[in-house]
Amino acid sequence: MKVLLTGATGFVGRGLVKILETQGHKVSAFVREFSAKLPDSVTQIECGDLLHYLEFEAPNLSARLEDIDAVVHLAARVHIMHDTSADPLKEFRRVNTETTLNLARLVAKAGVKRFLFLSSVKVNGESTTGEPPFSEQDICNPTDPYAISKYEAEQGLLQIAQETRMEVVIIRPPLIYGPDVKGNFASMMRWVGKGIPLPLGGVNNQRSLLALENLLDFITRCLEHPKAGNQVFLLSDGQDISTTELIQKIAQAQGKKVRLLPVPVSLMTMAAGLFGKKAVADRLFGSLQIKSDKARKLLDWRPALDIDEQLIKMNGDI
Repeated sequence: MKVLLTGATGFVGRGLVKILETQGHKVSAFVREFSAKLPDSVTQIECGDLLHYLEFEAPNLSARLEDIDAVVHLAARVHIMHDTSADPLKEFRRVNTETTLNLARLVAKAGVKRFLFLSSVKVNGESTTGEPPFSEQDICNPTDPYAISKYEAEQGLLQIAQETRMEVVIIRPPLIYGPDVKGNFASMMRWVGKGIPLPLGGVNNQRSLLALENLLDFITRCLEHPKAGNQVFLLSDGQDISTTELIQKIAQAQGKKVRLLPVPVSLMTMAAGLFGKKAVADRLFGSLQIKSDKARKLLDWRPALDIDEQLIKMNGDI
């Protein structure tokens, strides 16, 4: 199979390139500029700003796209904690909605059979605290610019699928973790590695996570599985855990002892609000659970590895 990627040099993309080539697929990638991070076997299409490239180079792309079987669209403007844009929603829509739909229309016209889109569980909402886990049947409730732009891209893709022969697959993951993970997860790993006492010994929330290897395994299944076409999937490891349990598992994987102080969550939430860290507190103390029964039943998919196995593979990131 010939697969075209966007976001090939990112956290998910680099891992996907490896597994696709291991499985014998031929990989092409839209890249902002040539990247030495990708194997020589990957055909790199330098495009700079992808939206601009699609708008002005579309007539010249037909020859490059006519033999592509599937597209995996990973590139995105990700959630930003302190966005300084004058109009954040406009910027998110430009990258996550407009670029996605322009790309989908172009490749559909070229005869691409399947388009995989990495969305986000934030399309469903921000929290399940006191509520049942999210599922594909729930009414979507995107609240911030990032989630809104992803939701609008999903709706546009499903419309394109109705109007063309190209099938669409939408995947909404929760927090993805694995080798080279960034952000708060990486910070948590460093805290544990340094033996810093943490006031997180009494957090009783429940959060769904998704190991990078499990996501990659599912993406490759969706490329060819006949039942994946025109479906939306919520995906997780199937092992919901609290923040306290996660830190304990990180410490165990690192062979470290961790000192967790049972500071009341209400006190920490109040302090976080005073210091402008409410969003961080929501992720540390709130619950966000998803049901991924559909992926398991419809595609007969099972996670390739569990949380403990993925954390052990991440030890080199400390």
